[in-house]
Amino acid sequence: MHHQYFGNTKIKVSPLGLGTVKFGRNQQVKYPQSFELPSDKEILDLLALAQDYDLNLLDTSPAYGASLTRLGKLLKNRQNWVIVSKAGEIFENNQSRFDFSYQGTIDSVKQQLKILKTDYLDVVMIHSNGQDCEILQKEGISQALFDLKQQGWIRAHGISGKTVAGGLQALELFDSAMVTCNLEYNDELAVLEKAQQKNKGILIKKGLLSGHLKKYGVEKAIQFIFQQPAVSSLIAGTINPQHLIENIKIVQAQF
Repeated sequence: MHHQYFGNTKIKVSPLGLGTVKFGRNQQVKYPQSFELPSDKEILDLLALAQDYDLNLLDTSPAYGASLTRLGKLLKNRQNWVIVSKAGEIFENNQSRFDFSYQGTIDSVKQQLKILKTDYLDVVMIHSNGQDCEILQKEGISQALFDLKQQGWIRAHGISGKTVAGGLQALELFDSAMVTCNLEYNDELAVLEKAQQKNKGILIKKGLLSGHLKKYGVEKAIQFIFQQPAVSSLIAGTINPQHLIENIKIVQAQF
């Protein structure tokens, strides 16, 4: 599979990334059908399948329940994975809480490093609660990400935001953004356009409408994503090997 630089960083990513929400969380999620968390063997088989097709991007977060813990247990070592994680949202006791403070961010990232048994993360993004601009302007998390990058704990920073204004502001500060874009929602195309102008990395979330695709089909949804400017990678959170292969083949056809 074709790999490309993540914006102006030195990180190269596959155009399809494997989202890991379903590795660790099946409560308070917006998928069309309920699901059981996969077994360790099923996760290992899925990771091996992804690597067989040269996928190198994993997307995780403390907001994804046990995802980080399971990855730390099962990955053994970094291998060739590019790991994108978040800070700011934590899911525990069946609910989310948010901490965008400077020290909370430092502590979160260093805890994630311990869990994943690694000495750096490739990308850490602010996991926004929707108040993107307020977080960027008033909280300590941005400075924490700058300091973590300078100290070598992370290679790049960004925001997984929810507003156009927040995305545009974040691209003035950070290396990247994670943006919602799909056949039913393209309000944030201005963020993609700015990312292209500034050569910033873009990850697409909810590009497959969280599985609600009966109206369109997977192929049409993926084609739409890669018609947009600046897209580095589409994050797809499947735990179904056949769905993963289908997604891979459609993405491969775009290049």
